[in-house]
Amino acid sequence: MKTTVLLFHPNLANSKVNATLAEALPEEIEVRNMYHLYPDFNIDVATEQAILEASDRIVLQFPMYWYSSPALLKQWEDMVLEYGWAYGSTGNALHGKELIIAVSPGADNYDRDNFARYHVTELLRPFQATSRLIGTKFIKPFITVGASSISNEVLQQQANAYATYLTSDSLEELGDFE
Repeated sequence: MKTTVLLFHPNLANSKVNATLAEALPEEIEVRNMYHLYPDFNIDVATEQAILEASDRIVLQFPMYWYSSPALLKQWEDMVLEYGWAYGSTGNALHGKELIIAVSPGADNYDRDNFARYHVTELLRPFQATSRLIGTKFIKPFITVGASSISNEVLQQQANAYATYLTSDSLEELGDFE
C-alpha cells in the first residue's frame, strides 16, 4: 500500500510535534513538506494530482489552528481537488482511496466537559464531508492533543504509535456521525 503524507506546517523547523511525528515514519512512507514545496502558495496542481493518484492512503498532517487547518492546506484543497477530477459526474480519481487526518491541537481540552466543548473529530467534519464528496474512505483520524505542552516521553510514544498506525494493513473507517 502506497502511503503519502502531505505535511502542512508553516514552520516545521520550529515544530516539536509535527516534525517528530514525521521523522518517526518509515522510509517507505513518502512525507511531503508542503510549505517547503510551495512557500508562495503557487501549487503545482498536475504534480499534486499525480501524487494522489499514485497513493492508496493519503494523510493530511497539520497542527490545528483556530479549530481548523493552516492556510496552505485550504489553498491546496481549493486548487487540487478540482471538479471533474476529484468530484462531479466525471470526478472519480480518488474513489476508494483512504484519507487520514493527522492533527495536533495545541490544547488538551477537546471534549464536551472541558473548555473547547467539542471533540476534535467534530471539528474535523469539513474534512469528513470533503472525503465523502471525493469518494475516499475517511479513516479514523490520528490525533495528538496537547501539542503545546506534550512531554518528550509522551511525544515519542505518540510518534511510534503514528508509525504503527500508518503502516497498519487495516484501519477503521469513521462513520458519518462519529
